[in-house]
Amino acid sequence: MSERRRPAEPVPSEQGFTLIELIVVIALISILLFFSFPRFQGSVLRDDSEKSMRWVIYTVKMLRQDAVKHRKIHTLHVEMRTGTMWSTNESMSEEDLENARQQGYEFPEGMEILDVEFPDGEKISFGQAEVRFYPKGYSDRVMIHLQEKDDRQLTLLIEPFLADLKIYDTYVEFKN
Repeated sequence: MSERRRPAEPVPSEQGFTLIELIVVIALISILLFFSFPRFQGSVLRDDSEKSMRWVIYTVKMLRQDAVKHRKIHTLHVEMRTGTMWSTNESMSEEDLENARQQGYEFPEGMEILDVEFPDGEKISFGQAEVRFYPKGYSDRVMIHLQEKDDRQLTLLIEPFLADLKIYDTYVEFKN
């Protein structure tokens, strides 16, 4: 009788993985981790001016959207003396207006609002300025000038028909 042949059984290797195999696996894992984990953006790493800019950007977008959505004029109030901003709309009661003012955003210590400039040359350096957002989707065109504790100046430009505002790392005026 003929003997049946069995397929050859692999001989166990004691060498382990080759260097190339290890490099390929580590590279694949690194690529997967790079794209799957978000960047670490802990609040410890952000400085106060970045938080303030994010608040203003978010608030301007929301005011523009809410004005269109609710068909009411919304207003961003900028108080130079106290360094605060808050928002209201035309249908708020006196009590709601006062609550909005008290719950407004206060810029961190060392960051101050220098002035608010309008295209017609009007510049408000004291008191309160108002930036309006209208139901048809546009807003007032203004520049808000800020100064940080290290004397670095920033300009926030709110354009009437653009959703995003522009941030300049210097003091910019309309006539420039």
